[in-house]
Amino acid sequence: MPSVMLRKREDGKLLFYVAKKDLEETIESLEFDGEDKWGGEVTLGDGSKYYFEPMSPPPKIPTTLQAKRLAEE
Repeated sequence: MPSVMLRKREDGKLLFYVAKKDLEETIESLEFDGEDKWGGEVTLGDGSKYYFEPMSPPPKIPTTLQAKRLAEE
Protein backbone atom coordinates (compact mmCIF):
# COMPACT_ATOMS: atom_id res chain seq x y z
CA MET A 1 0.00 0.00 0.00
CA PRO A 2 1.55 3.31 -1.03
CA SER A 3 1.71 6.33 1.21
CA VAL A 4 -0.18 9.18 -0.40
CA MET A 5 -0.19 12.86 0.46
CA LEU A 6 -3.45 14.78 0.36
CA ARG A 7 -3.61 18.55 0.12
CA LYS A 8 -6.15 21.13 -1.01
CA ARG A 9 -5.89 23.21 -4.16
CA GLU A 10 -6.84 26.89 -4.19
CA ASP A 11 -10.30 25.95 -5.54
CA GLY A 12 -10.92 23.56 -2.62
CA LYS A 13 -10.50 20.26 -4.52
CA LEU A 14 -8.25 17.60 -3.00
CA LEU A 15 -4.97 16.63 -4.66
CA PHE A 16 -3.71 13.05 -4.34
CA TYR A 17 0.08 12.63 -4.62
CA VAL A 18 2.15 9.41 -4.67
CA ALA A 19 5.85 10.35 -4.55
CA LYS A 20 7.33 6.99 -5.63
CA LYS A 21 5.19 7.04 -8.80
CA ASP A 22 5.40 10.82 -9.31
CA LEU A 23 1.60 10.74 -9.59
CA GLU A 24 -0.41 13.86 -8.81
CA GLU A 25 -4.13 13.88 -9.62
CA THR A 26 -7.27 15.61 -8.45
CA ILE A 27 -9.72 13.50 -6.47
CA GLU A 28 -12.92 13.46 -8.53
CA SER A 29 -15.05 11.39 -6.14
CA LEU A 30 -14.81 10.11 -2.60
CA GLU A 31 -17.15 7.36 -1.37
CA PHE A 32 -17.64 8.85 2.12
CA ASP A 33 -17.14 12.59 2.63
CA GLY A 34 -18.94 13.47 5.85
CA GLU A 35 -18.04 14.41 9.40
CA ASP A 36 -19.18 10.99 10.66
CA LYS A 37 -17.43 8.90 7.96
CA TRP A 38 -14.62 9.82 5.55
CA GLY A 39 -12.71 7.66 3.04
CA GLY A 40 -13.60 4.55 1.11
CA GLU A 41 -13.19 4.31 -2.66
CA VAL A 42 -11.51 7.28 -4.32
CA THR A 43 -11.62 8.01 -8.06
CA LEU A 44 -8.87 10.21 -9.50
CA GLY A 45 -8.96 12.49 -12.53
CA ASP A 46 -7.09 9.92 -14.64
CA GLY A 47 -9.73 7.27 -13.82
CA SER A 48 -7.58 5.22 -11.44
CA LYS A 49 -9.13 4.12 -8.16
CA TYR A 50 -7.71 3.80 -4.66
CA TYR A 51 -9.16 2.92 -1.27
CA PHE A 52 -8.72 4.60 2.12
CA GLU A 53 -9.99 2.78 5.20
CA PRO A 54 -13.03 4.86 6.29
CA MET A 55 -12.35 6.99 9.35
CA SER A 56 -14.12 9.34 11.71
CA PRO A 57 -13.52 12.24 12.07
CA PRO A 58 -12.03 13.23 8.69
CA PRO A 59 -8.26 13.83 8.69
CA LYS A 60 -6.82 17.33 8.86
CA ILE A 61 -5.49 18.29 5.43
CA PRO A 62 -2.61 18.24 4.45
CA THR A 63 -1.95 14.69 5.58
CA THR A 64 -0.27 11.46 4.54
CA LEU A 65 -2.32 8.23 4.53
CA GLN A 66 -1.98 4.64 3.36
CA ALA A 67 -4.07 3.86 0.26
CA LYS A 68 -4.69 0.62 -1.58
CA ARG A 69 -4.79 0.72 -5.37
CA LEU A 70 -7.93 -0.97 -6.71
CA ALA A 71 -7.80 -3.21 -9.78
CA GLU A 72 -8.76 -1.77 -13.16
CA GLU A 73 -12.17 -2.90 -14.34
